[in-house]
Amino acid sequence: MLLEVCVYRCEAGRLPALLKRFEHATLGFFARHGFRPHGFFTTLVGQSHQEVTYMLQWQSMAEREVAWAAFHADPEWHEARIASERDAGGPLVLNASNQILKPTSFSPLQ
Repeated sequence: MLLEVCVYRCEAGRLPALLKRFEHATLGFFARHGFRPHGFFTTLVGQSHQEVTYMLQWQSMAEREVAWAAFHADPEWHEARIASERDAGGPLVLNASNQILKPTSFSPLQ
């Protein structure tokens, strides 16, 4: 089992639009392409309150690569992203980062 941790830093004031896009569009595309979300979070205390952090579970790197490739190639996803940015007046995400974590032998989450 692998856990992917993604952090999206929003353009100023665009966090509500990004959350709306996740709730009403992205989650459906994740389900369509076999993603297994583990959780979605906003920052309560930290460097920035304009962030969405989410975690995805994968069985392998190969599974992850296939799912992300299908997601990025989905023309309906591109339409949804473009529409959300048009409605918000521009790009929602300033930058993004991710990590792929592998549990230790003593981790309760395997």
